[in-house]
Amino acid sequence: MSAAVDAATAAPFEVNVIYHGIPTSLEEAAEMSGVEPHQLQKTMVVRVSEGEYLIVLVPGDRVIDWKKLRHAVGESRLSLAPQDEAERATGFKRGTITPFGVHTPMPVVVDESMRGERISLGAGEPGTNLVLAADDLIEHFAAVVADIVKGA
Repeated sequence: MSAAVDAATAAPFEVNVIYHGIPTSLEEAAEMSGVEPHQLQKTMVVRVSEGEYLIVLVPGDRVIDWKKLRHAVGESRLSLAPQDEAERATGFKRGTITPFGVHTPMPVVVDESMRGERISLGAGEPGTNLVLAADDLIEHFAAVVADIVKGA
């Protein structure tokens, strides 16, 4: 098991660990996790400054609106961390990143459309997802919740 699975299953709420193959599309990934595409979360590491990061979750069928994200976290400059930097900061490869079990805890920001949803996100290893109530994740990580996606 990964550090993410260990951390998630130790949380004081229900988390289902789904083991599946490697999906080839958003739709296939969502189906493998038993959720709709908008419930499958893209988990990204965003650089605030050198060595300072955020974990940002957005629905799988949406993209970050950088202006909205900057406003939500009160930062004037943000950028997507390069893959190697994100891996060093979290301990997880792209496509498996999750706020659970990261090397160094960091603030979590989630799109407001997650509230009340059952979501699926990476579990720290390929072919594995965590399925849980978004509200539990939000509370557990004291996440910032805001409108941070384009077109919302």
